[in-house]
Amino acid sequence: MESLISANNNLALWAFVMLAAAAAILIEQRTKLGAKVPGAVIALLIAIAASNFGVVPVDAPVYDAVWGYVVPLAIPLLLFQLNLHALVKESGRLLFLFLISSVGTVLGVFLGFGLLKDYIPELDKIAAIISASYTGGGVNLAAMTAKLQPSPTMISATYVADNLMMACYFFVLIALPASQFVRKFWGSPYQDQNERHRVVEDGDNAAASYWKPKEISLQNIAIALGAAILLVAVAFNLSAFLKGILTVTEETSVVVTMLVGLVTDKYLLLTTLTFLVMLLFPKCTEKLNGSQELGTYCIYLFFVVIGVPASIPLIIDNAPLLFVFTMTVALVNLVVTLFFGKIFRFGIEEITLACNANVGGPTTAAALAIGQGWRDLVGPILVIGTVGYIIGNYIGAMVYAVLGSM
Repeated sequence: MESLISANNNLALWAFVMLAAAAAILIEQRTKLGAKVPGAVIALLIAIAASNFGVVPVDAPVYDAVWGYVVPLAIPLLLFQLNLHALVKESGRLLFLFLISSVGTVLGVFLGFGLLKDYIPELDKIAAIISASYTGGGVNLAAMTAKLQPSPTMISATYVADNLMMACYFFVLIALPASQFVRKFWGSPYQDQNERHRVVEDGDNAAASYWKPKEISLQNIAIALGAAILLVAVAFNLSAFLKGILTVTEETSVVVTMLVGLVTDKYLLLTTLTFLVMLLFPKCTEKLNGSQELGTYCIYLFFVVIGVPASIPLIIDNAPLLFVFTMTVALVNLVVTLFFGKIFRFGIEEITLACNANVGGPTTAAALAIGQGWRDLVGPILVIGTVGYIIGNYIGAMVYAVLGSM
């Protein structure tokens, strides 16, 4: 179906993405609905509605630009004023929970395969691809697809199912920390801390109170944006350079391959360089008023783009059972992480971020942390989520070896 705005109408699509983000922020801060529903959910709903009613296309270069430029730019902007002590403290805890969550992904894959193997062709290959993707992210999905080479029809249907599933999963992960029962049962230290620091006046809501106007100068904006884009440029170019000289082959050991993957990952390099700047120039980064607002706005654009590919008609036509399969994997991942998170006394914020880092990758997990105001967890989940890029392909290969023999 042709959309009202064509995929190559870049200006109109940028207008839609930016106005949808603005509408989500206004609704969040000025309405009774916004006091109960996070702005990220509102942005997703606007995008899903526009996509399914044929207003915007499900794929366009503008969306790629948001993924390729806007999201990376948001990372340093939101890390500049981060508490580095919290980064060190939380990274070790999150790594343990992230690995438990990865086990949940594998269990979900085996359950979904057992239920649907007689109904979905090439499910052994699709299951291996999903297990890699839902441990790391899109990088692993592309790598395993190239390795296993399922039919174009099946991989296209899998992408469609994955897009809708991710939008649905985001709703679940955003809704969990908002539930009073969930917060009481698992604990919510970061939500509690945010609420203690938000003084809500009569007639105001928490979001509006948190984002009250502050003194921001033109100099602040110029330095924050300039420093952020410089860090992105250096990190991404350094990643490309290192990948060119640090090559791996089939004979390379697993340990060396993992180390090369870590050293050359562009998001990990970006995060590391940002931390170095913060350590070297702490007084400068602490005074960059406006960087949090700019970075958060970038993340709202990202939430709009996340919701656009969630086309329900495409799922009904092409991949209803694949949607069931991907949702089974995600839900088992969530249940396992919730179960062990409770046993090991993790808060609901850490649990939802570990699930998100597995299924969606570190950038979407960081976006969730930013959208929910858990700023001390942004850096740790970016670092820990990158581990999924490294281990994802090995998990996918292991799953394919087991399922292929069945």
